[in-house]
Amino acid sequence: MERMINKNTVISIIACCVVINGCTKLDLSRLDTQSVGTYYKTASDANAATIAMYGQLRSMYRDEVFVTPNSVATDEGVPFLTGNADRVALWNYNIISTNSFTGSIWGASYTGIQRSNIVLAHIPGITMDETLKKQYLGEALFLRALHYFNLVRFYGGVPIVENEVTDLTNINVARGTVDDVYELIISDLTTAAGYLPVSYTGEDVGRATKGASLGLLSKVFLTRAGTDQSSEYWQQAATYAKQVMDMGVYGLWDDYAAVYALANRGGKESLFEAEYITDLDGNNFTTGYAPRGAPIVPGTGSGIFRVTSGLFNLFQDADKRKAVTFLTSYVNPTSGATVQLSTDNTDPAYAVSFWKLADLTSTVGGMGGTSFPILRYSDILLIYAEALNEVNNGPSTEALQAVNQVRERAGLSDLATMSKQAFKDSVLLERRKEFCFEANRWFDLVRTGTLVDAVQQENSFSRNAAIQDFNKLFPIPQTEMDINPALVQNDGY
Repeated sequence: MERMINKNTVISIIACCVVINGCTKLDLSRLDTQSVGTYYKTASDANAATIAMYGQLRSMYRDEVFVTPNSVATDEGVPFLTGNADRVALWNYNIISTNSFTGSIWGASYTGIQRSNIVLAHIPGITMDETLKKQYLGEALFLRALHYFNLVRFYGGVPIVENEVTDLTNINVARGTVDDVYELIISDLTTAAGYLPVSYTGEDVGRATKGASLGLLSKVFLTRAGTDQSSEYWQQAATYAKQVMDMGVYGLWDDYAAVYALANRGGKESLFEAEYITDLDGNNFTTGYAPRGAPIVPGTGSGIFRVTSGLFNLFQDADKRKAVTFLTSYVNPTSGATVQLSTDNTDPAYAVSFWKLADLTSTVGGMGGTSFPILRYSDILLIYAEALNEVNNGPSTEALQAVNQVRERAGLSDLATMSKQAFKDSVLLERRKEFCFEANRWFDLVRTGTLVDAVQQENSFSRNAAIQDFNKLFPIPQTEMDINPALVQNDGY
């Protein structure tokens, strides 16, 4: 089936063909003499195009494209209330089709898809080592699947493009169905798993692997299972998670803080992450999320959003993740005074902040080097536990062992035998604490059918969100709707 995309998106992704060599690792000196027709000739060209896909990934995760909706549109974070109006609108669920955050997700994802499609279109024709060629194609398939997985979870069915877009011909077509999107995702990931190596060495650490493909497949099937207790997808989620576990490649760091340590980028707990370079090609998770005006980061903190009291209070004092995840006080380097932070103080200068992704070695504002974790081994363990609980109509020994690995690392006691629902609730609670601020919460709430209740219960700072059931999907960006009359807007918008 030939599935296309609309004009506004095409304009932006054709433009990305021109700048595809913008990644800092690539040789930019040849841009004025190269064209699509002459560039993709050598193994070096193939590697350059492949690396460019990761450059787009870094730009998507470095700031707010995915973090903000998963935090302020849930029960994780409260935005700086006199700051960006579109961020506050997400929090209040006054979401309209011109919201800049929902538009950014769409545009950034399709730019990433175009970069994958360029690799898939041109690398097969290059004379080079066949194993390396398959690796590059596997990386492209994995990243394309990741982008479509984000799109289908945010918007539902979206236009599907499987080929490089080079012109504006025949582009005004309708959205694909949710099933169509998932069919492509599963196909891409299955093929990628057969093409990709188990691991890399040296500068290649951080590229997509076989384990990343299998792990993402487990998450895809968990999402597809949704609230259907009889779904066949639970077994598939468990099966793929177990394949990752049996690889013997991954494990949990003994210390939760080690997950985010600069020295451990691409380490044993990471299936896939967006990697950054401190002060050179960085992210905004240090300056952006420090308390507003706090003189402990380059340029002082921005206080983009703060931690909800509901999330903060879930953490027992014995939970070792608490001190790593949150900044609750700091010492003013000028006065020497200790500044105590709060989840209730209305002043963003005194707000408890998300801190586990902070890079305190950074000297340039918005240039932290901590990786953004897209898929971790603890996620695989909790997927396995949740899926097995559904398959077996209650927690098996294997399911308990999986979740207890995560709890033991956090310093918590093991879960014992309990009812199916109690175990499911426990695993979801563990997910909330383990992955907060890692762009998981909104997706978890939507797939479990609990988004509306969770948002309505989080009413700090007089939120009173106007959320309705249709808000489980975001609106198609209005710019796309205006250009392509074949698109149909999501219900409610």
